[in-house]
Amino acid sequence: MVEIYFEDFQVGQVYELGSYTVSEEQILTFAREFDPQPFHVDSVLAAESIYGGIIASGLHTASIFMRLLCDGLLCRSASMGSPGQDELRWLRPVRPGDTLTARGTVEELIPSKSKPDRGLVRKSYEVLNQHGEKVMTMRGLGMFGRRSD
Repeated sequence: MVEIYFEDFQVGQVYELGSYTVSEEQILTFAREFDPQPFHVDSVLAAESIYGGIIASGLHTASIFMRLLCDGLLCRSASMGSPGQDELRWLRPVRPGDTLTARGTVEELIPSKSKPDRGLVRKSYEVLNQHGEKVMTMRGLGMFGRRSD
């Protein structure tokens, strides 16, 4: 059920998107299929790397974030997709057992001039580990439907 429309967003508003604990098996499964670099899939080589052990692929971290974004906001909103994301940064490694928490802050509201049934919402996002350290940041645009009168 749609609860959140373009008109419901306010600049400065913060959305807490939830938490997710990542296991070593999830890290290995994702990396074997999509990012098989040694520090993601081989515990011996990972231990010898600059990371000192297995770490999650950055794209795995981004995928976990996407799940939190969907569960915490998009699946209960009038989301119409996104024209893109910007400034994606991985700031710290994500390790097995880490609990990631995500939040988004509304930065800008851009009503569409050519399509009055929608608007763009620019948000900045943070993903933090259980120690409160930022592991990923990103800015992005989301397209949301407006209420019909």
